[in-house]
Amino acid sequence: MKLRRLAISLFLALPPFTASQLQAAAAPTENQSGWKKVSNEKVCMVTDMLFAKKQIPIEVKGKTYYGCCENCKERLGKDAEVRKAVDPVSGKAVDKATASIAAGPEGDVAYFENDANMNKFIASRK
Repeated sequence: MKLRRLAISLFLALPPFTASQLQAAAAPTENQSGWKKVSNEKVCMVTDMLFAKKQIPIEVKGKTYYGCCENCKERLGKDAEVRKAVDPVSGKAVDKATASIAAGPEGDVAYFENDANMNKFIASRK
């Protein structure tokens, strides 16, 4: 009886999951590590995190960046360094607005100068 109560209380303590979260958890990934190509518009380019929904588009010098909040919007507009990243494969600087982006299983992202480098990175994570 105590074990049953413990199981029920543990179940009730878990946060509720949405249908999309359950589908995402069950969806196959591109490889065992969970890294996959993602849409630029779902990435906050200040926090470098993947989100489930589209982020706020920020136009800067004819390029579109994305942020998750007004603070990120302000930083992307003012700080050129926030708009840059380093391709982990080539070591070259890339502009986040034009980069290929891959996200890991925890929602962290990496920026690449092209899809070939991104695919090498994903393959190396197996």
